[in-house]
Amino acid sequence: MTAKTLTQMAVEVLTTADGREKTALSHKYAAEWFAARAAGTPLPVGEAEPPLRPARPEKPELLDPRDVPRRRPGSPEGRKAILHAVAHIELNAVDLHWDIIARFGHIKMPLGFYDDWVKSADEESKHFNMVCDCLEAMGSHYGALPAHAGMWRAAEDTVHDIMGRLAVVPMVLEARGLDVTPGMIKIFQNAKETATIEALEVIYAEEVGHVAYGSKWFHFLCGRHELDPKDEFHALVRKYFHGALKPPFNEEKRAEAGLPPDFYWPLADDIPNKPRDS
Repeated sequence: MTAKTLTQMAVEVLTTADGREKTALSHKYAAEWFAARAAGTPLPVGEAEPPLRPARPEKPELLDPRDVPRRRPGSPEGRKAILHAVAHIELNAVDLHWDIIARFGHIKMPLGFYDDWVKSADEESKHFNMVCDCLEAMGSHYGALPAHAGMWRAAEDTVHDIMGRLAVVPMVLEARGLDVTPGMIKIFQNAKETATIEALEVIYAEEVGHVAYGSKWFHFLCGRHELDPKDEFHALVRKYFHGALKPPFNEEKRAEAGLPPDFYWPLADDIPNKPRDS
């Protein structure tokens, strides 16, 4: 029997709808990839045709961001809503990291590129399950509330552009997580919800690595194509990111992840699609 290629594994994860089943498969294939790497017999990367959108469970209902109900964060229902949103982000992140492998397998990259994104997908799978466990301990579950329908837009917009994908997903969207997670941790510290605090602290620490992988491989590709990384980042974010980069920024953690201030401050509150006066 021929071993699956890494891109075939990625497509299997993407086409699995249930969150717990998706993350179990993600863990399984990450373990297989790293076992083969440790043995000195890396699995072939291969090429695949991933779906434009990953499979999703029937619930949660996906709404336009403007229609997602807002709840007071200090209340138990508000804290459930925060965790539900985090679970949704983490499930999308699992798919985003497998998608970059499946989508761009035709581009010759070092094996370290695949190591980084398989590791990231594996960690995001852990994050999803940790947050789901916290939700269930609070008497809720993933799917109990509506969620943001726009999470996959960045993937669809950058379907043919690996550098655009790296710029927008890890270097903008995941970097935003570094900005907002400390505030979320404080909300749960005030509520003395220890298990959730521990889960969010793990997520916070490991997301720095995911942003760093994005920065590392973005710079690698800029070097390959003799492009100025800062100028290219600004151009790609303006092209693909639909919205503003909103301060305050977590400058310390962003720097730790390889994002200097001159990458993101020039884009702060710069809305690329805003109509201009003629």
